[in-house]
Amino acid sequence: MIKILSSIVALFSITSIMAGEVHTPPKLVVGITIDQLRGDYLEMFQHTFGDRGFKRLMSEGLVYSDTKFNFPNIDRASAISTIYTGSNPSYHGIVGENKYNLAKNQEVSSFLDEYYKGVFTSDQYSPLAVRVSTITDELKIASNGQSEVFAFAPNASQALVSGGHAANAAYWVDDMSGYWASTSFYKSERSVVDIYNKTPESLFRRANSISWKPSIDVSNYNAFPYTKNIYNFQHFFGADKKNAIRLVKQSPYVNNEVRVIAEKVIEENTLGTRQNPDFLALTFYAGPYEKSLDKNYSIEVQDTYNRLDKEIESLLDAIDKAVGLQNAFIFVVSTGYYNEQEIFDDNYISAGGDFYPERSMSLLNMYLMALYGREQWISKYYNQQIFFNRKLIEDKKIDFIEFQQKAAEFLVQSAGIQDVVTSHQMLHGAYNQNVEFYRNGYYKGITGDLYLELQPGWRLKYEDDKLENHYRVRDNAIPCPVIFFGHGIKAQKINRIVDATEIAPSVSHRLRIRAPNAAKASILKELF
Repeated sequence: MIKILSSIVALFSITSIMAGEVHTPPKLVVGITIDQLRGDYLEMFQHTFGDRGFKRLMSEGLVYSDTKFNFPNIDRASAISTIYTGSNPSYHGIVGENKYNLAKNQEVSSFLDEYYKGVFTSDQYSPLAVRVSTITDELKIASNGQSEVFAFAPNASQALVSGGHAANAAYWVDDMSGYWASTSFYKSERSVVDIYNKTPESLFRRANSISWKPSIDVSNYNAFPYTKNIYNFQHFFGADKKNAIRLVKQSPYVNNEVRVIAEKVIEENTLGTRQNPDFLALTFYAGPYEKSLDKNYSIEVQDTYNRLDKEIESLLDAIDKAVGLQNAFIFVVSTGYYNEQEIFDDNYISAGGDFYPERSMSLLNMYLMALYGREQWISKYYNQQIFFNRKLIEDKKIDFIEFQQKAAEFLVQSAGIQDVVTSHQMLHGAYNQNVEFYRNGYYKGITGDLYLELQPGWRLKYEDDKLENHYRVRDNAIPCPVIFFGHGIKAQKINRIVDATEIAPSVSHRLRIRAPNAAKASILKELF
């Protein structure tokens, strides 16, 4: 009988091994988020890349062709929050970089926290706005605090989310000084970064002397067949002292800053040498430069990708030197949007028109006055959302569900508005695909009472906005691959769309830790 049982156990053991490899945790995890990275640009610009940066990741990694963020108004804060929590804004609470504070009647950072002081900055932020756990939080919990976690990013939101609530430290580039800044929320010592901030090589010391010009012969930047002129350019950031750092953060020089400090921390903090895995969360920038002469097909964007390719190459070499790439688990993901301002010829006649939010709100309020009395029923229009005067509606004992529905029925008849979704529909109404999409971006107490979906091709304009070219609505997605590379990863190209909520549980699976507490998506099967 004992022999029979032993045989059965052996059979199950062999079957388990044959079914799939059991992966040990890596020594070092490097999460690379590239703000506004476009998969089509990676393909179009690759003739300017070397062999050891993007090409190496694409040829030796597990590459998924595209990522989907299933909620409206994606930006750098909401996207990276979804990547690191494995949940949508309806759970993690970050609906955007900024939010409208109804009580104070002002726009504020989603991460504003006056309880904590800034470190090398006057800004006061904390990660407490993220209402659920992150990958990095779960790693800290699993290792009983022994794993070291550091995050570096151009902007505070990116650093705070990717570092999470339990990081050793999270840093961003301060808009005013260029210092690597942080918050007193994190209690660990910051000697490496503090020392770097005071050296001549810091961005604080160099920003006014940096100029940006093509890194290779500009004739190589020929990826866009409709570009009228291929021109040499040179941008002097120091010439605009007030905005110098902000402009640097829209250039490839901020990527150099992120890479340099990351390599210093890998070396000085000996990341990847402890019993438990360490985690380094990095954010790079691949979006447009606001002062580009040709915003549609920018030469600057091609130079940004070429320079970023070299930063990735240097980073991979540094990781290889420190722990060996076979001991590091690296994932690369985009934020899934692109801030492109389109320029049209004066003779171009759009199929759409101009949508003026202020005018639409005035008309809506007049309609509500006719129904419910001469009052100011609308508190604010913000980011395609309408906030109603809830206290007034409550004092007048008006049925709020009916009030919302009447307003939505009126607005949906307006030119330029495709659909209007009420908060009641999102929370309690009959679901359809469109309602679910907006529901994923809704967080009670932060988002508005109505969501407006504008029609593609329409131009969003504000009365006091002096810009000649305004944002035009586009519903087509930006292709953005997800890449897994390094520890136990076999080279594959998978032609399917990954939901952004699948990334966190998949990374957690490779770390052999619990997924973040609001992550419900399945693990990507190729990572088993």
